[in-house]
Amino acid sequence: MEEEIARLSAELATLTEVATFNNTAFSEVYYYLTIPLMVIIHAGFLAYEMGASRQKNVLSSGVKNILAFAFLVPAFYYIGWFVYWAFPTGIDMSAGFYEISGWDYAVAVANPMGEVMGPYLGDNATGVFWGAFTLFAATTASIMSGAVIERIQLFGFILLAIVLGAMAWVLGAAWGWHADGWLVQKYGYHDFGAAGVVHMIAGFFALGVLINLGPRIGKYNADGSSNHIAGHSMPMTLVGLMLIIVGFWGFLMACVIVPGEAWSWSTTTFNSIYGTPVTLSALAFNILMGFGGGIIGAWMVTRDPFWMMSGALGGIISCAAGLDLYWPPLAFAIGFVGACIMPISAKFFEKLGVDDAVGAVTVHGTLGIWGVLAAGIFASGYPALQGEAGVATISIVGQAIGVGVMFSLGFFPGYILSLILRIFGLLRVPQSSELAGLDLTKVPAVAYPEGTHASADTASTYRPHG
Repeated sequence: MEEEIARLSAELATLTEVATFNNTAFSEVYYYLTIPLMVIIHAGFLAYEMGASRQKNVLSSGVKNILAFAFLVPAFYYIGWFVYWAFPTGIDMSAGFYEISGWDYAVAVANPMGEVMGPYLGDNATGVFWGAFTLFAATTASIMSGAVIERIQLFGFILLAIVLGAMAWVLGAAWGWHADGWLVQKYGYHDFGAAGVVHMIAGFFALGVLINLGPRIGKYNADGSSNHIAGHSMPMTLVGLMLIIVGFWGFLMACVIVPGEAWSWSTTTFNSIYGTPVTLSALAFNILMGFGGGIIGAWMVTRDPFWMMSGALGGIISCAAGLDLYWPPLAFAIGFVGACIMPISAKFFEKLGVDDAVGAVTVHGTLGIWGVLAAGIFASGYPALQGEAGVATISIVGQAIGVGVMFSLGFFPGYILSLILRIFGLLRVPQSSELAGLDLTKVPAVAYPEGTHASADTASTYRPHG
């Protein structure tokens, strides 16, 4: 009998060990796969921006997008990851309610010189988590990148991208996208899919930069009216936008916490970053419904292929904050409304003299606001955190406070840093380079050396807008 018990105990221990390994392996692979999926976002941004650029600026737009991605990898390794874990409770870096934040915790899990930030068999998760967050950071830079094409200096752009991707948005994530975040704990801020902490911050950071950068030559006439400056390839832009949508599945996958690990909220259910339960089924329903609502709404309002595909992205952003909570028809309606807002917002900023080449401020900034507020309207009363009694709940007040915080974290750093760069002559390329084309003067190379014509520099390039 004793031998049989010992044998069964050994088998049970072996089975437990195998089950633990299988769960850990699944968790690792799950987050590992989100990384290449999010790289597809950047393939999309690359095609999107190059297609939206005139022929003389195609490679310049691509090069700056790729370099921003590359520079953000070490920047997020040395700065961003530590900021996310150190600052959730505020600038004092104290530990939060769940004790997964503050100076001591950040030193333990995010010290760039620590053993967990490298090949270490005692930690299966940090590298893939860091990789996913690094891609979030790179996404913020790519959002800004499209808005400023055809006239920004490379050095100034890279510096702006590092500040946005490794500092500005990370503070927003620490405050509103972390269970110990003060916005979450105190005001019940809920932003599952990062409508505020990624999209709003990046969109309004871009707005701050655009104010100081100024419009492209030929965008505005002497009477203040505007011209449409067409990119060289609408098909490339549309394909790029669709690739961004493909990559968004990885982006939103990475917002989910897999069960069963030491860092998980539960052993049996998927959870949001706040510890609240979520299912991949809910995401599948709501991502696709928001996508469909965005395309249909934009097509009905504009009949413009560019805004139709931007509507797909805008529809998902509109639903992003509450993707884990919405009933699918509601997600469709929220995406539809967001798409209808887009052209109104774009015309508003254009009349203010803001030359946003790809509508980034509108799609990410304005619709980010709508997405955050929509969660406060349609998900009010839901628990914002894990727990049953005494936890903060989602409310329109808390979401509105979050909107103010995310706008400030985006706009003011973007405006102040770009103003400093402008004062020192590091923001905008010389007029001669802009007229000749940045591919020729800054790369130097040409995108289409055979069988195509060069971009015109005359008024024939433009057509009246509106």
